[in-house]
Amino acid sequence: MKTIITIGRQFGSGGKEIGIRVAKELGIPFYDKELLQEAAKKSGLCEKIFENFDERPKSLLYSIAMDSYMFALPGSGVGDSLEQQVYLATFNTIRHIADQGPCVIIGRCADYALADYPNHLSLFISAPLEVRIQRVAQRQNLTPEKARQLIVKTDKRRASYYEYYSSKKWGSVDSYHFCIDSSYLGLGRTVELIQAMVAHKEHPIPSPTEEDPTRPRT
Repeated sequence: MKTIITIGRQFGSGGKEIGIRVAKELGIPFYDKELLQEAAKKSGLCEKIFENFDERPKSLLYSIAMDSYMFALPGSGVGDSLEQQVYLATFNTIRHIADQGPCVIIGRCADYALADYPNHLSLFISAPLEVRIQRVAQRQNLTPEKARQLIVKTDKRRASYYEYYSSKKWGSVDSYHFCIDSSYLGLGRTVELIQAMVAHKEHPIPSPTEEDPTRPRT
């Protein structure tokens, strides 16, 4: 197997759980927060900084406050902001992980980082707001209104981060290979669907005309 799967997701759509299940079924590594740990190790920056900037939109005031930390680091100086350094470290770590073999990577503009990888399959998982409210409220013991507020805030943050760094539209069908509504088939069947996509990508079945381009059409 060679396929690297990247998953963008609406908050509460079950995208992370789907990613975990897909990785387990295919017997390949899964990266979510683990990606931040790898990026921290490779960059020399502390993991907490990666958590603070994780899928967050560019904020001038926050960047200025955090950049004061950068100048206290050995060998640091005038150049990229700390925010930019964190993004570049994450970007490079995603590509390094992908070079090691097949895996599932959640969020963090991974589809953009791996856009030139022919063995890359990019997915976006969504679900109706009502379904997501119910899932988040139950999972985090929140009222429906609190769950809705958290969903709106998180999706806005993820969209801003993605669109700033990739210059593409978060959640748009033009930005991914496939966009899937997880409520249509349910999480389990969505996992099966993704497995079928991977199987087809690994072993594509040519159409009759692809088998023999010179064959006359009937």
